[in-house]
Amino acid sequence: METRFRRILLICMTNIFVLVSPLVQAEIEVEGSAELEELQNIESVIQPKVERTKFNEALIQTQDIELIPTLSIFSIEDFGSNIMISLKVQYHATEDFFVGAEYGQSEAGQTSYEVLSSGSAPLLSADQRTYSYYMFNMSYNLLPGEAFLTDNTTLNMGIYATMGLGSADFGGNTNVVFAFGLGYRLLFSNFSSIYLEMRDHTFNSDITGLDKLTHNLELGFGYSFYF
Repeated sequence: METRFRRILLICMTNIFVLVSPLVQAEIEVEGSAELEELQNIESVIQPKVERTKFNEALIQTQDIELIPTLSIFSIEDFGSNIMISLKVQYHATEDFFVGAEYGQSEAGQTSYEVLSSGSAPLLSADQRTYSYYMFNMSYNLLPGEAFLTDNTTLNMGIYATMGLGSADFGGNTNVVFAFGLGYRLLFSNFSSIYLEMRDHTFNSDITGLDKLTHNLELGFGYSFYF
């Protein structure tokens, strides 16, 4: 009798569990969806506030013409270092490639021989000591980038390679001169920039009695105007 009662009780509990399980599951799903909807409402209310930093960026436009007066320290081999003044005109064909022409002039000093002889045996006259040249240049940006001066000021910059071919008058002779070097350019605005450039002017010379290829180093600073 007791065994039969237990069996009936077990059957009743099983039937109750089968009937109640879908209701419990439905309630859980309703509660889960309600919580999910509540979270979505909270996320839609709380929006991240991202403040964009405004800054001025100097850009260079392609097909711009550039005028660059330059002041340099120019070392003429065997004749010391002196100031050289030059003027360049450049045309920016693309963002990274630019070509141009320039004219410059400097004065040569005395050789060590002339110094030791106390000027009694000058190698050159005063007019022959003027070094003047004109040259056609090609330059290409190797490492373009940006310089961050402040949080709100960003300037475009670039390290470029340059080479030029032209003619130089020095010592009473006209020589073919080839120049090559590296430069650094920093753009202040759409209409101006500064340049720092190092170049080697090479040409053949026999002024000292020996025909040789001379290396004449230039360290120049220029400020440009675009138009």
